[in-house]
Amino acid sequence: MTPMEKAGWTPLPHSDEDLERSKSVPDTPQTRAETYRLAWNDPEFMTRRELRAVRLQLELLKPEMILAERGIRSTVILFGGARLPEPGGEAWAAKNETQKKNLEENSKYYEEARKFARLCSQQSAASYYREYVVVTGGGPGVMEAGNRGADDVGAPSIGLNIVLPHEQAPNAYVTPELCFNFHYFAIRKMHFVMRAKAVAVFPGGFGTMDEFFETLTLIQTGRMERVPVILFGKSFWKRAIDLDFLAEQGTISPGDQDIIDFVDTADEAWGIISRFYNL
Repeated sequence: MTPMEKAGWTPLPHSDEDLERSKSVPDTPQTRAETYRLAWNDPEFMTRRELRAVRLQLELLKPEMILAERGIRSTVILFGGARLPEPGGEAWAAKNETQKKNLEENSKYYEEARKFARLCSQQSAASYYREYVVVTGGGPGVMEAGNRGADDVGAPSIGLNIVLPHEQAPNAYVTPELCFNFHYFAIRKMHFVMRAKAVAVFPGGFGTMDEFFETLTLIQTGRMERVPVILFGKSFWKRAIDLDFLAEQGTISPGDQDIIDFVDTADEAWGIISRFYNL
């Protein structure tokens, strides 16, 4: 099937055809002028502040179209720290001996994330990788573990990267054709939750907290259906957050804490998801 047939026949030229034609014009001062470029093929124009609304739309549309074409209907999110090393690996982000010790100790969650992603991906195989597809932020640490677990069993997985000054580059285990890059945090977050059937949150920092609490807010306010939200690492999270205190203070409703389940192992987490969806 030709690109034209795939896109649908039209008597008018397709944009890709006109793009090629525009490259074959004579080289003159006029054709070299920025104003002569096709608007959507002009990087300087597309990155102007006035085009922000268009860029937001494009960042929403591109992954949506690709995931839909792939037939991916649901995902399992793995949130967690970029700085957690794999067991036996270097705690590269440690700034002192205390951080080094704790990061190395928390490396056990890298292994649990990898195991959990394997379990999700084995279930995903039953739907030809259309349901329960692993999605991570695409970077190192827990994100790498999630994509790696899927890769362990030959399953595809999604990586939603974002342009940052540090820490964020695609890990080697993201399925290349499902590896996306974002400029806008807001659109990236939308793509995380739009297909989520479960959310697994591993120890992490501000980014993990941000993603976790935004998911809680969506569920609490009824803007997102109730799905399993699972925190890995009971001892970590009991110190990092105190939802019982918030309920006592009246800033959340009694029972809002029940949105969350706490686990220590991948098997526990998958058991919660299996029971929730009667798998």
